[in-house]
Amino acid sequence: MVDNRYATALVIGSVLSLLATVYLSVAVGTQHWYQYQSPPAASDMANSSDLRNQRDEFLNGEFDEKAYSDTLFRLNGTLGLWWRCVRVPVDSPWFKEPDPKMETQCVSFTLQQQFIPKYKEPGNHNGQEDLLRTYLWRCQFLLPLVSLGLVFLGALIGLCACLCRSLTPTLGIGVLHLLAGLCTLATVCCFLAGMDLLHQANLPPDRVDGSLGWSLYLALISSPLHMMAAALLLWAARSHRQSYHRMTAYRVA
Repeated sequence: MVDNRYATALVIGSVLSLLATVYLSVAVGTQHWYQYQSPPAASDMANSSDLRNQRDEFLNGEFDEKAYSDTLFRLNGTLGLWWRCVRVPVDSPWFKEPDPKMETQCVSFTLQQQFIPKYKEPGNHNGQEDLLRTYLWRCQFLLPLVSLGLVFLGALIGLCACLCRSLTPTLGIGVLHLLAGLCTLATVCCFLAGMDLLHQANLPPDRVDGSLGWSLYLALISSPLHMMAAALLLWAARSHRQSYHRMTAYRVA
């Protein structure tokens, strides 16, 4: 028989875990981790042609960190763990309409591109590899997958525990949630450190402002939610075990 306090802690912990998992999943699948606000482009044909060529290279050209970073700077780009996007006018000459209707066009990072080394001089593939940025980039997309995997494993163990009507695995589930929260927090830290190093290596132009996006904040919120769920699960497991030992000692006496 489970005490009402433990049952309440398990229910609240499960709800927090579900919310954290949803937030993290949305954050991983969206592109608003970092966003740039670019100044309005000059309304002339030459600049319009240059921006259109840059957009076409961004969407269809070969993968190059400096090339896509420069395009993000100029076209109000947004960057995520798996997506990079720009805002461009909808099928109209850029120099003819002063305020054209805009749309967002995105390109995903392939798995192979996620493992491409970063260089101290972005775009110079013959230069020295920047190991710090390379491993920060790899960690920032691998760690959230590890976090989601740990939560999924905890859910499977919890389902088995429910079928067996046992609270014994709750301690392990709490530890898994704690590790998931730490992985999510490490993801945010790796992303922020990587963006700071990128801006040092490839300085954004004047009048281009960068800011954190809502996807990053969702990931940041999911980390303490996982940790709070872990704390409730660990408390329930520990308190139930102590209560069980006291009850066993009482019956023996």
